Amino acid sequence: MIPIDDKFMALALEEARRAVEDGEIPIGAVVVYNGEIISRAHNLREGLQDPAAHAEILAVREAARKLGRWRLTGTTLYATLEPCAMCAGALVLARIDRLVFGADDPKAGACGSVFDLVRDPRLNHRMEVLGGVMGRECGSVLKEFFENRREENGAIEK
Repeated sequence: MIPIDDKFMALALEEARRAVEDGEIPIGAVVVYNGEIISRAHNLREGLQDPAAHAEILAVREAARKLGRWRLTGTTLYATLEPCAMCAGALVLARIDRLVFGADDPKAGACGSVFDLVRDPRLNHRMEVLGGVMGRECGSVLKEFFENRREENGAIEK
């Protein structure tokens, strides 16, 4: 792990917390190029009514706009949760060089947990992957969100 990874993951975690304020599942993402943040986003599936409005997809789209190119070589994406298959595929297609994520996703993770799309030798691009950066903090935000949601729906009692 590079010491700066904690700094950028903390910013992705800020995005995840913004998602909670918007009533979204708390996942945040940040794209970094040459040591500078070029985009940041959080889930907006509910607000946009778009099943593809995951934090990673939104951050990658904004990064491509800012750089003026779809090939995002030289970039690192920080995500609070291990990306799903859709997002992992987008990272490969965008030629992201490095992925750093917080919490593992044992149900839908496509970067080592359920699948490993980002390092599959059959694909035309592979990336460096580092998981578990601030994993406890990233996982706690998700756990608390879903506990609150179940409590609001009467599924659990305090």
